[in-house]
Amino acid sequence: MSELFPPIRRLVTGEDANGRALFIEDGPSPAVKLVADRPGYRVTNVWHTGACPSSIHAPDTITQHKGVLPPEHGTVIRVIDYPPEPKDPDELARMQASTFASLYPDADHTLKPGDHPGMHKTDTVDYAIMLEGEITAILEGEEKIMRAGDILIQRGTNHAWANRSGKPARIAFILIDAKR
Repeated sequence: MSELFPPIRRLVTGEDANGRALFIEDGPSPAVKLVADRPGYRVTNVWHTGACPSSIHAPDTITQHKGVLPPEHGTVIRVIDYPPEPKDPDELARMQASTFASLYPDADHTLKPGDHPGMHKTDTVDYAIMLEGEITAILEGEEKIMRAGDILIQRGTNHAWANRSGKPARIAFILIDAKR
């Protein structure tokens, strides 16, 4: 199920020795992660910066990126493919726990009774850009459905993502390190 959407194509620009702009890379991102216990869930980390301002000539280190958070004072852009959620709440909880344990150990994944099992928060400002399909953005006591073209600005709040559409969904996230 992880191949329901094509791989993310990443184009990277640079300059030659004369300062002329050129494409230095065109192909799939080298930083793709799957969760064995959650078929169809695919995280493609595309790029990150380590500081602000960032060096235009900083090398590509995305394959070294770990967890959900961007580097301190930095950013990370990733695309996540979400398969439809299972209807069984126990199976959903098991899949979410496996996802957080394997990919996002640095997120605050403290659950309260009644929380969606994907509830978490980070010290980041996130731009969530819905690319394909439909996903439900869940906050504490409120939900909104996002469709292709919608953009959510998530400012360090406790939240979760639920794909209840029965079809795969793809969303891009730009995470920016932030302080509370």
